[in-house]
Parts: sequence; C-alpha cells; structure tokens
Amino acid sequence: MKRALDRCGLGAPSDLARLTGGATMESWRFTSGGEDFVLRRAPSLAFMEGRPYGHATEAAVIRAAHGAGVTAPEVITVLEESDGLGSGFIMRALPGTPDPRQILSMDGADTILKEAARDLARIHSLTREQVPQDIPEIDYRAAIADFRQQFEEAGGDRPIIALGLKWLEEHCPDKCEPVLNHGDFRLGNILAEDGHLTGVLDWELAHFSDPHEDIAFGCMAVWRFARYDRPALGLGNLADYFAAYEAESGRTVDRARFRYWMIHRTVWWALGCLKCARTWREGADRTLERAVISRRTSENELDLLMLLEEEAPEEERARPVDFVRPFREHGEASTAELAIAITEWLETIKDKMEGHDRFQHAVARNALGMIRRESEIMPAKHELKLSDGILAEELSLSTEGFLAELRQHALEKLSADVPKYPALAVARRKWIGEH
Repeated sequence: MKRALDRCGLGAPSDLARLTGGATMESWRFTSGGEDFVLRRAPSLAFMEGRPYGHATEAAVIRAAHGAGVTAPEVITVLEESDGLGSGFIMRALPGTPDPRQILSMDGADTILKEAARDLARIHSLTREQVPQDIPEIDYRAAIADFRQQFEEAGGDRPIIALGLKWLEEHCPDKCEPVLNHGDFRLGNILAEDGHLTGVLDWELAHFSDPHEDIAFGCMAVWRFARYDRPALGLGNLADYFAAYEAESGRTVDRARFRYWMIHRTVWWALGCLKCARTWREGADRTLERAVISRRTSENELDLLMLLEEEAPEEERARPVDFVRPFREHGEASTAELAIAITEWLETIKDKMEGHDRFQHAVARNALGMIRRESEIMPAKHELKLSDGILAEELSLSTEGFLAELRQHALEKLSADVPKYPALAVARRKWIGEH
C-alpha cells in the first residue's frame, strides 16, 4: 500500500479495514494524510482471468463519469505489478452508506430516486471517445447464446431458467443506438446520506448497450430489498423514475424494451449466482460468501416465473399449487437440528468478531439456515427433462399443470434458501392464498 501511495505523494496508510460489501471484489478503507480512501482489488489474479477488461479500464471509466458530473469517486491511482497488491485501484472515499436498509429508511427516497435517474442519464451521455476502447458492446443475440452455453455448463437442469431463455430467444428486440451502461446500477452500489445520493460505485460491468438495460436492472425485485412494493430501485414508482430520466436524458422510456431487459437481466443474475458455485469449487475465490451467493439462484427463479407467468393462460394462472409444508422428526438429532445447534453456538461467539469476520459470521449462519430448511422442506428436484422439454418447445406455460408445478418448485426451493426474501411472501399470497 505504501508503494502505491508514494506515487501519489501520499503518506503510509493507517487504520486499514476491510469493508463488508462487495460480491466480487474486495474493498479496504484506510486513512492517509488525514483523508479517507478505499482500495478496490480482486480476491486473486486468477479471478480476473476471462473478464472483458481489467481495473485500469474500470478506473478510466470512473474518471470519465466523474468528469461528466456523475457522483462517482475520484480515482487516485491504479495498482501496478510492483506494488505487490494484485489487481485494483485506489479512490478517494465518499460520504454516505451503501447499506440498502439504511438508505431505504431515510427520509427523501423520492429525492434519491430522482438523483439516481439524473446520474444514470449522465452516464448514458458518455461517448465512446470519452472511455477506453476496450469497453465491449453487447450483442443481444450473442448474449442469449452465451446464456444458453452457461446454462448447459451448469447442468441445464433448471426449468424456470430454461423458460426464461426460451422467452428471450422469442422476444429479443431489434438493436437500438447503444449508450454506455454502468452495468450494475442498483441499491447496494450507490451511496446516500441525509436523503441524497452521494456516490455511484462498482463500475466493473460497464459496457455499451440499450439504455433500457441499465434502467431495468436496478428495478429487479432482488435489488428492491425490503421494499418490494417500490418497483423503481426500491425507492419509488416507475412513473417518477422514468419521468426523471426522460427529463435529464431527452430519451423516452419504451415499456416493452424495459420488460425485455427486466427478464434478460434476471436470467443473467440467475446464471451469475450459479457460476459462483463453480468459482468456489475451482478455487478462484474460496470464500464462504461465494458458495452462499450461489444459493440465491432461487430468488431469481421465483422472480423470473412471476414475470413470465403474466403470459400464461388464465386457467393455468388459476390452477392451485400443492405447496409442501415443513415436517419435524423424532429420535436422534436430524440434519436440521445439527445445523440449529451449530447456529446457536455461533451466536455465543458473535461479540468476539469484528469487521469482515463479523460479516462472514453472519454468512455462516445463513448457510446453516439453508442446510436446516432444505432438510426440513425437501424441495423438489429440478429435473433435466423439464428443462429439455422447454427448450425443445415440448413444454410451455400453456401446458396443463406445468405452471403450477414450476410455482411449487420455486416456493419450495426459495423457502429453503432465503425464506425472508420479500418476493416470496408476495408469491405465497398470490399463488396459495397464504396470509
């Protein structure tokens, strides 16, 4: 760190502490010369292999956005091999919190939403000449083909994801004039303080594409967190979000393209969660968090089914769902009870943890909860033949009883993986009348 800071005329770092957020990259906060900074780095050099571009390009995009009036951080320096820190860069820390729970509890959510729309429009105004030439452009059809390959490599045995893939192939829109997309614009990647937006973070997925892709991504149910009822970034309604974006950008939001990209990015994130298990197994990132994120695939499956079922026949949407209820065992301790025992022990050492260890402690308890609930609920297996049937056009949402079967799969799996996921309660009310 000292070697990297020497290039900027800054003193040695102090108070170095790892931040808890970041699903892919590590973030470390520290002080130098009385100012706060953040180091963003990859967990390993192997983790960077196969990515479309490196941290030098990401840093250049952030600098361009900062210069265009986006509330992006100021990049101080990009790491060099001689620093011995791997791949990454250092930026000046911004005020505010990225914690969605804290942001959603702030007064002035409508103001944060309008400021987010403003920043997104400014990002979309950046031209190719203002950013590095290795920023890729998305080919819609090629992206779908890549999804299909990822799906097959992951086993090809998730019927709801197969349904999403088939829908994308049948509804892919014509190409429009591409703009620079942030690629991950959502709660969790923005900072806010006192009811105002103070920063836009995590630019590693920037690319050129349809502007509706960026607009839709932050509106996915998974990124609304506790506010499922607020479809625009968990902060407000879509009409206000679209109006603020249109006023700043001069573009009109096309609702049909918006829906397409909602489904496209839900499939993308479902496959991304699946890929986390492979990343963990292969050792590129052997953290507990990586393995646990892979189980969030079920969140996307439920969200995807709730999006797609809008096009199912009315008689299929009205068909009842046979939801499997948890059961209890007697005799020796079950797998579920062993998981409970370990969870209770972990609670006794919680106060001895701090920083990132405390965060990993919470992740470990979540993982044990998944084990416990899965053994209790016994979710139905995702059968390869169902996925194959969808892709071969032998099964669809018009097939008698198929939607009800997929609903049952989604409810059982998510009830084991993430039972507090807000959309699950909505689905239970909608599908089985549970209150």
